[in-house]
Amino acid sequence: MDTLSELEEHIGDCHRCPLGDTRTTLVFGVGRSDADIVFIGEAPGRNEDLKGEPFVGAAGALLDELLASIGLHRSEVYIANILKCRPPGNRDPQQVEIETCTPFLREQVRLIDPTAIVTLGNFATRFVLKTSAGITGLRGSLHRAGRFTVLPIFHPAAALYDSTKRDVLFADFALIGEVLASHDEESREPVQGELFG
Repeated sequence: MDTLSELEEHIGDCHRCPLGDTRTTLVFGVGRSDADIVFIGEAPGRNEDLKGEPFVGAAGALLDELLASIGLHRSEVYIANILKCRPPGNRDPQQVEIETCTPFLREQVRLIDPTAIVTLGNFATRFVLKTSAGITGLRGSLHRAGRFTVLPIFHPAAALYDSTKRDVLFADFALIGEVLASHDEESREPVQGELFG
């Protein structure tokens, strides 16, 4: 594939796993095709499934606020998920679903070629960093996955249920801002080979 549009067309009305039979809308991803930063969440929720766009509910509003705290708008980044279809009842993604869907995510990242990847929550973090470690121990520090700088953070939805995570998220976004500010555009090299996961 040469463009995100071509990839989206290739995925089509996907029924490669059973989630295609239970979802309302496939949620491909949204944002700049040449974004410096890609945010990877877990899977679409109810609101995302209805609208066809990631992070549009209360967690999306918090993500917008977090982006604004470092001078960014969601239109300037790219947002995707491990899965492109909502699991029934918002259950956790199953391994067969992850294995079926993530080749498309890898291709999205290859085409966008970002400076950094921000993983939101455990599933995205474990996939990108090839780890079994939890988000609590990994967040707040920078990691590498291939040529990418990776910053794991709590999923914004977690802060809706645990207000102590809100300040932690803002601190982690300050670190994201520092990474972007220190990036030298001329150092970017095309992505080759295995990306992650």
